[in-house]
Amino acid sequence: MLISEGGNMDLLMPQGDLTAVDILLRLSLASALGLMLGMDREVRGRAAGIRTHAMVSLSSAVITLSALMLYNELQDVGSSDLDPLRVIQGLAQAIGFIAAGVIFVSKGNVHNLTSAANIWLATAIGIAAGAGQIFLALVAFGLGVFILTAVRVAEFLIPGNDKAQDD
Repeated sequence: MLISEGGNMDLLMPQGDLTAVDILLRLSLASALGLMLGMDREVRGRAAGIRTHAMVSLSSAVITLSALMLYNELQDVGSSDLDPLRVIQGLAQAIGFIAAGVIFVSKGNVHNLTSAANIWLATAIGIAAGAGQIFLALVAFGLGVFILTAVRVAEFLIPGNDKAQDD
């Protein structure tokens, strides 16, 4: 309930079918996976590192959870023109601006494309975790780490490929 009646603690309690444990699990998962996803960028000395990825993933989860909770609450009072998917659309637009700001061109070379893509992935993982799609978040994280590590090693094995710098 959004409005506290008689000064009770309704504002602090989860709404709908979500428990405090559900919320804690979803936000913790988003934070932990975002943090680990940012490790590659941190190790490579990129500005968008551990904290940035953890915060992007956590904030995406918070916004997604908030949208779902508001949707459930407003459904109970009979609002019919609700679409929680608009939240994901808004997140995609906002993260697009942030990711674009990370990319730069210097002497004809494009830099930080992987960092920008990694921020997008942290957002998607946060959305999935916030929506309670735990398996999806874990699989996306696993594949993302595989791409960042195993594929990086494979790139060095391709003849004529100069991947010393981040793409």
